[in-house]
Amino acid sequence: MDLTFLGTGGSVPTTRRNTVSLALRIGPEVLLFDCGEGTQRQLMSSTVSFMRIGRIFISHHHGDHFLGLPGLVQSMNFYGRESPLEVFGPPGTADLVRTILGLGVFDLRYDVLGRDLTPGDEVRGDLYSVQAFRTAHTVPSLGFVYQEDERPGRFDPQKALALGVKEGPAFSRLVRGESVPGRDCTVTPDMVMGPPRKGLRLVYSGDTAPCPEMREACQGADVLVHEATVTSDLEQRAREYGHSTAADAARMAKDCDVSRLFLVHLSGRYEDPSPLLEEAMGIFPHVTVPDDLETFVLRPEE
Repeated sequence: MDLTFLGTGGSVPTTRRNTVSLALRIGPEVLLFDCGEGTQRQLMSSTVSFMRIGRIFISHHHGDHFLGLPGLVQSMNFYGRESPLEVFGPPGTADLVRTILGLGVFDLRYDVLGRDLTPGDEVRGDLYSVQAFRTAHTVPSLGFVYQEDERPGRFDPQKALALGVKEGPAFSRLVRGESVPGRDCTVTPDMVMGPPRKGLRLVYSGDTAPCPEMREACQGADVLVHEATVTSDLEQRAREYGHSTAADAARMAKDCDVSRLFLVHLSGRYEDPSPLLEEAMGIFPHVTVPDDLETFVLRPEE
């Protein structure tokens, strides 16, 4: 599983940072979180195939979080997409998608389905779920929790051999949850598999000021992608527009026992992001300010 930061900037794109969008690649499937203007071009400059995007999660309806949708939908059509595309977001998303599909003149050859979500709603996928929660912005807005399903424990080949299991296909059967013959008994998976391992938990804040719902969602997260629009000297202005500072994001990560923090939605006033990074690292050490198109491999064990 890996996470590509397609855009890490604030409301207006700059020469260095595009508007916000994240691509989470889970095997052959890609989930997109927000889709700011220019996202399709960022995708084409990345290692992520935009044709593999099956679901898009929009945090709110400010333009820098959804204006990339019309172009992306039409590009997928041009490249011959046939499988459905689902777009999830706060109330009004279904209407927004219908409006987008009416822009321009083109013959859409696949289904684009807009889905309204309310806080607490969950979208199930293959071995994962994405849950929406309320955030504190100037318009109705959502954050999202990606939760990987619990994974099987580690297979212990030495235990299997000691029980008389022959190395080879029998090992694979045990890992798949099947029982196999041993020396003196039938060997069941629980005899040779370690305890189940928790799946990776990733939280994306969208745009938000600090709020209890954000704190609840972040508890014990492996990865937190949190907006950090400005530094603390502009905290009052951040609150006025429903945003967080770098210090807010770092305190959230520290208080919620998060493993790793990424800062996004950086104001264009910071051509050099060092002030944001330094402010956050003074509170929480495991923080990164990613550049556009950077990809990070995600593992719960880390």
